[in-house]
Amino acid sequence: MYKRIQNLPYHSTESCFLWGPRQTGKTTLLDQLFPDAPRYDLLLSREFERLNSHPEFLRDELLTTPPANRPVIIDEVQKVPALLDEIQWLMVNRKTRFILCGSSARKLKRDGGNLLGGRALRHELFPLVFKEIPDFDLIRALNHGLLPRHYTSQHPKPLIHAYVGDYLKEEIAAEAITRNVPAFGRFLEAAAFSNGEIVNYKNAAGDCGVSAPTVKEYFQILEDTLFGRFLPSFRKRPKRRVIQAPKFYFFDVGVANFLLKRGEIARRSEAFGKAFEHFIFQEISAHSHYGGLNYPIFYWRTASQFEVDFILGEGEVAVEVKSAEAVHGKHLAGIRAFRDEYSPKRSIVVSLEPRPRTVENGLEILPWRTFLEKLWAGEIIR
Repeated sequence: MYKRIQNLPYHSTESCFLWGPRQTGKTTLLDQLFPDAPRYDLLLSREFERLNSHPEFLRDELLTTPPANRPVIIDEVQKVPALLDEIQWLMVNRKTRFILCGSSARKLKRDGGNLLGGRALRHELFPLVFKEIPDFDLIRALNHGLLPRHYTSQHPKPLIHAYVGDYLKEEIAAEAITRNVPAFGRFLEAAAFSNGEIVNYKNAAGDCGVSAPTVKEYFQILEDTLFGRFLPSFRKRPKRRVIQAPKFYFFDVGVANFLLKRGEIARRSEAFGKAFEHFIFQEISAHSHYGGLNYPIFYWRTASQFEVDFILGEGEVAVEVKSAEAVHGKHLAGIRAFRDEYSPKRSIVVSLEPRPRTVENGLEILPWRTFLEKLWAGEIIR
């Protein structure tokens, strides 16, 4: 059992939403943090039918048996949006605290659900990260992905196949715009080729046989259901002409591998470099959220093809990811160009080199493990 970094800060005084893709470990986390809390699990058909028909039962029961000094957990809250009116009443009038757990808020927003008007904090649970896994194995992470069940499995491919199928059926196809599930399946394959790349809606539309506006909506559904996220371009005071379209990453490297039919990922392969960059993006994204810093993350690319993989904050830290065991001049062109234009506080190349070294007026070349240790220790960005 993994000790997760996400511990829902302020849970002793505030209600919160806890969102995250399926199988990231939300239920396990809540069992660890709140073993004695009252729980309503809307995945249970009887509980769902009871509260869907009579949402007022929640208020009646919690007034009859108050939860004392414990939060009330509602699992898969998006399944019964009407419960949120009862929850708000209890929060306002009885100071009841809730932890509202689910895979995404899209269904609530689409159905006009009450998102509690800022009365509940928003937290997210990501797949596992480096700091949470004893004896972390990079090759295993890149091949299996970092959903807990997949990372630990000896045979992850059937699990990932079933996982993607479940998302198509239960999450994505539930959206009104995606009743054409075969077209969406083709889109997922096309979107996989956009993983870690600049999104081109027109090209993706041609690959899956739907219109560009439909493809744009499909990408938005992936983001809203936490199946992926956009990485915007850094455009602060550009002296050079920069690319403005966003990049896109699936939420887990193992899912992207499956959709891309990559096969086994080994060092020195092209697939390794792509998966390695994706993995570092997952770590940075989780750190931004878990650390409470919520710093923005961008990429930077100029029309003349200078590029830096990740810009953290408002340009404070530039991070380039290279799956090289010896970083040299040709690997540094993009980060040099960014340094010349923006003078970031830190410039870092994350690599497979065995030891840290510094070149060119403070440009740091860090082994990936050293970078992640420093990131999670709060030494990269504050």
